[in-house]
Amino acid sequence: MKAAEVRDMTTLELDNKLADLKKELFALRFQHAVNQLDNPTRLKAVKKDIARIKTILRERSGSEQ
Repeated sequence: MKAAEVRDMTTLELDNKLADLKKELFALRFQHAVNQLDNPTRLKAVKKDIARIKTILRERSGSEQ
């Protein structure tokens, strides 16, 4: 997911996407712990997507004040 795509989303959509990504990250970590993770690079990608969304949300909350 690119930053431009994230910026086009509404705050509600970002909150929903963030929740979904956190669930996915939990599942990936669990799979990694039991050595059943098929694509280890997906862990890194999900973490970066979470960070992008949190950054955009933080920028928006800062501009509202």
